[in-house]
Amino acid sequence: MSIALALVRAAHPLPGLAVTVLTALLAASMGVSAQTTMVLVVAVLSGQLVVGWTNDVRDRERDRRVGRRDKPLATGELSVGLVRSAIGVSAVACVVASLLCGPGAGLLHLTLGVGAGLAYNFSLKSTGLSWLPYTLAFGSLPAVVSLSRDPSALPPLWMIAVGALLGFAAHLLNAMPDLADDATTGVRGFPHRLAPTTVPTVAALTLVAASVVAVFGSRTPPTAGQWILLSAVLVLAVAVTRTTGKRPFYAAIVIAGINVVMLLIG
Repeated sequence: MSIALALVRAAHPLPGLAVTVLTALLAASMGVSAQTTMVLVVAVLSGQLVVGWTNDVRDRERDRRVGRRDKPLATGELSVGLVRSAIGVSAVACVVASLLCGPGAGLLHLTLGVGAGLAYNFSLKSTGLSWLPYTLAFGSLPAVVSLSRDPSALPPLWMIAVGALLGFAAHLLNAMPDLADDATTGVRGFPHRLAPTTVPTVAALTLVAASVVAVFGSRTPPTAGQWILLSAVLVLAVAVTRTTGKRPFYAAIVIAGINVVMLLIG
């Protein structure tokens, strides 16, 4: 049981679960069938496991150097071999489930969803393009869901823009708590090249922009519910600039969920 829990902890469970739930909500907003939604959930969740585990395998020495007690690979609770085996099983599940969603949706998820995450882990994390994998992965998610419902139907561009903006902001906020540790171990991605005090502000403005596009992108008059949710986003965006640790990142996930709800009630 302790090994199973350590595997869960090493997989970055909260972000992975959040992305999976957002996928299910997005599928509901697009009228995807229950059966296809279940396959989508398996594809996205297994893909998130692959990305999360490879991230911790890749960073285990860095995590050990800065004393990350929350990282089971760094503390020795997990062996690299076991995690690599788990990655292999999840990768197979991800490929099969993705392709069961249709060739277009499957290939898009595997390349821009999972592939972008792996590119971040192994190459782009320490470059000025560290924002790109997050932006591509989140931006492609509406298209993956739409193509799984109808292989010839892409979502509107404004919906892709919402996802891309959310991904960009999520990257900034996810990096915030680790800026000092990253500097110690030589990681210098896009957020590290900004003044530390500007990172939450840029992220908050990006989140608000994403929500505004979600409300007005369809060019239909916003409903009362959408106005209320947009007001909630503004409150959360202010909170992003006033809190520390992982809380700004979790606020970004909540805002992403609010944007999907906006689609459901719009």
